[in-house]
Amino acid sequence: MERKPCPQFYGAVTVSERGQVVIPAQARRDLGIQIGEKLLVIGGPEGGLWLLRADLIGELAGQWLELVRQIQSGTPVEEENEQTA
Repeated sequence: MERKPCPQFYGAVTVSERGQVVIPAQARRDLGIQIGEKLLVIGGPEGGLWLLRADLIGELAGQWLELVRQIQSGTPVEEENEQTA
């Protein structure tokens, strides 16, 4: 799936009486958000609100954990930029 550069403006949404919002269809398509997918809701700076795909956070956390393990074991950490050197 090809991702559009961020940030991408998808329009405005209105909070319903029940606290619900609708994620615009184009945003769901561009970001690959599927029906039933879990999103994490995080309060951001100055009252902002972030919606993050739970699967991506899990994947990123796994990558960070592996990096920490490499650092703790003294294993050289490969950098992406070294591939072009």
